[in-house]
Amino acid sequence: MHQFMNIGFDNMVSLARIVAIISPESAPVKRLVQEAREAGRVIDATHGRKTRAVVFTDSSYMILSAIQPETLVGRLDNE
Repeated sequence: MHQFMNIGFDNMVSLARIVAIISPESAPVKRLVQEAREAGRVIDATHGRKTRAVVFTDSSYMILSAIQPETLVGRLDNE
């Protein structure tokens, strides 16, 4: 059975697919997100709010979340 983590606004990500959860503030991460966006591999789950975390998946998709990475990791511990 799959377990899911809420990444905000009732959007869910499969725990089995998550590789990393990182802050989007550094230039290299911003560059990675832009490249993925151009390739159509970004899922924006922020609902128009500021991106506070980037969830990297094992399928090379990046999911943008409006929730802090620390909060998302705390949710992992509660799953």
